[in-house]
Amino acid sequence: MLQNLFRTRLRERLGQPLYEAAVRQARDPAFYTRLGVADRIDARFELYTLHVLLLIMRLRDEGDHGAEIGQDLFNVYVSALDHALRELGVGDVSVGKKMRKLGEALYGRMAIYEPALRDGDAEALAASLARNVYESEIATTGTALAAFALSSRARLAEQTLDAVVRAPAWAEITA
Repeated sequence: MLQNLFRTRLRERLGQPLYEAAVRQARDPAFYTRLGVADRIDARFELYTLHVLLLIMRLRDEGDHGAEIGQDLFNVYVSALDHALRELGVGDVSVGKKMRKLGEALYGRMAIYEPALRDGDAEALAASLARNVYESEIATTGTALAAFALSSRARLAEQTLDAVVRAPAWAEITA
């Protein structure tokens, strides 16, 4: 029983800094200046989700231990979304409905992005990112962001689990 208690605390301690690393990276001004991502709450949600997914996918590659850390990262992200809604003034009665919508969007994005990221399918990823991040039906709109995501996936894969947990290194943002 005590082992499980301490293991949970350790994983929670790992989930929070990983979430913070994803947010820091997603807030890089180059996404907004070079890649043309609109500085709006919905576009930031899309970038946060993409970065959290990239980390979760990398962590899952480590088997059960990594998957547990990835789940904790996901839990921290969902908790942060809930907190953000409350900070924006969403009332307690409405939070549940809004969280359900955000949860559906979150799972939807992950379900769409993950296969393209796993397969290295730049075209499919660019089309999805164009729709969700740029609100465009022109697939090439998401090409540079897709290249960043695929490069980041490869760069994260090159790092040890310890390196990813301590300070994940992302690809360079180029346009």
